[in-house]
Amino acid sequence: MPHQPDASALPESPLAHVVYFEPRIPGNTGSAIRLAAVTGARLHLVEPLGFDLSEAKLKRAGLDYHDLAVMDVHPSLDATLDALPEARVFAFTTRATTRYTDVEYRQGDVLLFGPEPTGLPPEALSHSRVTDELRIPMLPGRRSLNLTNAASIAVYEVWRQAGFAEGA
Repeated sequence: MPHQPDASALPESPLAHVVYFEPRIPGNTGSAIRLAAVTGARLHLVEPLGFDLSEAKLKRAGLDYHDLAVMDVHPSLDATLDALPEARVFAFTTRATTRYTDVEYRQGDVLLFGPEPTGLPPEALSHSRVTDELRIPMLPGRRSLNLTNAASIAVYEVWRQAGFAEGA
């Protein structure tokens, strides 16, 4: 169920591709729609989803940004990555040793995030298309950040490195 907003409201090409692997919480996905709208990222959801796309919580979290963001739903991780054949894929996990700030991002990179509360499963982390595993530093003894908070941190780093191109 792709969502294609008015093309005049979008940047020429996506800043980054944010991929939520099997997301479970509609509010996080709604917030990711808003994130995509305000940064020029493109959101991809990998099925199965833990909610119906018509849920009120999803719509409420996305507010009126649904028409300003592009979102695609894919039946599998392979289908998602097949749709982005040239993109580098960065998998975010608390177990990684490389910090997200240690990467020189390029426009169109894939930022891959796992479901709440488990994170990416081993089969996603070991996918042949994964370029590197990245982590966002946290204080010791903490489980993880909220999914969309983590995605926001990563997307804004990509955008910062691009000089906040097209940003006001």
